[in-house]
Amino acid sequence: MSSRSLNSNHGNGELGMKAVKSEQDIGRLTVLRAPNNVPGMECSPIDDSGLCSTSSMSPAPVCRQFWRAGDYEDRLISKPACQNRTGYLHIHPKFLHSNATSHKWAFGAVAELLDNSIDEIQNGATFVVVDKTSNPRDGTTALLIQDNGGGMNPEAMRRCISFGFSDKHSKTAIGQYGNGFKTSSMRLGADVVVFSRSTGDRKLTQSVGLLSYTFLTQTGQDRIVVPMVDYEFDSHTSTWNSLHNEQHLNKNLSILLEWSPFTTEAELLNQFDDIGSHGTKIIVYNLWHNDDGKLELDFESDPEDIRICWDTRGDRAKFSSKMKASEQHLANRFKHSLRAYLSILYLQYPGNFCIVLRGQIVEYHNIGSDLKFPQFIRYKPQNVEESVITTIGFLKEAPAVNVHGFNVYHKNRLILPFWHVVTFSDSRGRGVVGLLEANFIKPTHNKQDFEKTPVFQKLETRLKEMTQEYWDYHCGLIGYQPKKIPRPMAHQVAPNPESNCGPGIYQPVLLTRDSSGAFGVRASSVAGVKQDTSRISLPSFHQSTEGAALKRKRHEQVMETGRANRMGGTELRSVDNVHGRDVLQHAIHPSRAIQVDEEATKIIQDNQNLCAQFNEYVEIDKELNVKITKLRAEIEEARREYARMLLESKMLETVKMEKGNRELRHV
Repeated sequence: MSSRSLNSNHGNGELGMKAVKSEQDIGRLTVLRAPNNVPGMECSPIDDSGLCSTSSMSPAPVCRQFWRAGDYEDRLISKPACQNRTGYLHIHPKFLHSNATSHKWAFGAVAELLDNSIDEIQNGATFVVVDKTSNPRDGTTALLIQDNGGGMNPEAMRRCISFGFSDKHSKTAIGQYGNGFKTSSMRLGADVVVFSRSTGDRKLTQSVGLLSYTFLTQTGQDRIVVPMVDYEFDSHTSTWNSLHNEQHLNKNLSILLEWSPFTTEAELLNQFDDIGSHGTKIIVYNLWHNDDGKLELDFESDPEDIRICWDTRGDRAKFSSKMKASEQHLANRFKHSLRAYLSILYLQYPGNFCIVLRGQIVEYHNIGSDLKFPQFIRYKPQNVEESVITTIGFLKEAPAVNVHGFNVYHKNRLILPFWHVVTFSDSRGRGVVGLLEANFIKPTHNKQDFEKTPVFQKLETRLKEMTQEYWDYHCGLIGYQPKKIPRPMAHQVAPNPESNCGPGIYQPVLLTRDSSGAFGVRASSVAGVKQDTSRISLPSFHQSTEGAALKRKRHEQVMETGRANRMGGTELRSVDNVHGRDVLQHAIHPSRAIQVDEEATKIIQDNQNLCAQFNEYVEIDKELNVKITKLRAEIEEARREYARMLLESKMLETVKMEKGNRELRHV
């Protein structure tokens, strides 16, 4: 690695920067600006001569509270007037703060950063680490997020820090707006430094970028400037060479060393030691404080978690036992515990991938496994080709806990946790929880809600009806007085042993019609054994077609009776009753009645044989489920061991590289 030291003193802090004339000028200071295709606006050179450094330290903004940090005094550096009255539409630094206010909840911002790591699974990522670190400049607490994905080359790094650009075109990618990194990082802290190493295009490159609200406000900038440095590995000399020319490298690096947590180039580049050949590390520092002057993210209450101070209602000892049970439920804990939130943040991810929070693996939690008496309902939105399976049931703790709502995912990512589609009175809906993945509606930019389109509003109405129908028919199962005659419950779908989605994942259930027009569950086979196709009861708004089919069948039965009467030569009126029809047939055709009795006896015998065979399959199914549970536990234990060994390996590599660097410095 290059160990060339740079002098950050430039005489009264002046950097002497010249105009940046080309987007391809790799050594430039990146200036974020609005698109240049606005009608009537022409592109002109940017004069960055006013950029200056006024301090050898990195003072944070005077206000350390996020919601007040946007109110700072503009001490703008005078800029020369644009020639010919043309120029770029620049982005003012205040936009960084106003843009970040889309995140009302700090954990929502953390989730945005994790989404990028989850998207990197397709590029080989096997873990993402969320941890506490420290700012070596002043010892304050900082937030670390690091993954071993494909990383970003210099151009991808600039796209990441630019506004409104996204190169994620995959249908399964979570990110799509090109705005998440900026909003989330600025919501968590005033400053963020990014390190990324990539092996794309047969080149090993590494880049460092700084997005600093402190730098922009303290130096009075009128546009967002992002200093970046890029290096490429030379395999012949085994050294990292800068992709900048000397002048541009000095400009970018001097700001990085002055406003980032690292004071020398060597300290800056040492941050790549634990990244390996590819990956990305994000350090958010100058974290925001709450109204009490404490860090908004609490790293002290739990050494294995990151929490948010949430209890503003006084002494919890005054709570009743039922209130305590509800407060301690996952549906409420996720609001102030990052570990609880991350456990349900993704519907599924590969078994070889893990989220490591504060040195401990986050245990995946499937909300569907918390339900008792579940039903699976196909939901087909109007004017939308795709349909989804909605799981609904009572929480295992119902009715002791006051929790209800639907958990709606989009492209594997939780958007609405325990969404209250009903405001129940007289306990109607209490304990009813649902789960679905709705890829047919679009989330908002902060991924904490959905756009209020007509399709979304229809979904909300339908989920409300589902909740009320389910409660009315089945509330007696948890001790309430049912309002309607209970319907038979559907069996819980067996997990697929071939799925690598982790324990508790239920395969999709197809609600199909049998020959009679009734709906039934078609489950996947387990180890070659056929599953029972159990009848599932659906709310009334799913049964209009079923009723029509039954009416058609009834009509067909009446018509058959009429034909039989005409064939016998006797004029009898059609009887809309199966039993009455059988009596008439006995009176008219005794021989046919005997034949019917023989057929009925044979059918009964066949039915008994099938019941016996079914019982055998049930016993086999139980044995297989026990084996599946045991194997899943072994797989989970192996996955944990793999993750632990992987972390140990990374730590050993880091120690080895640090030892090698020390030896080189001594030489």
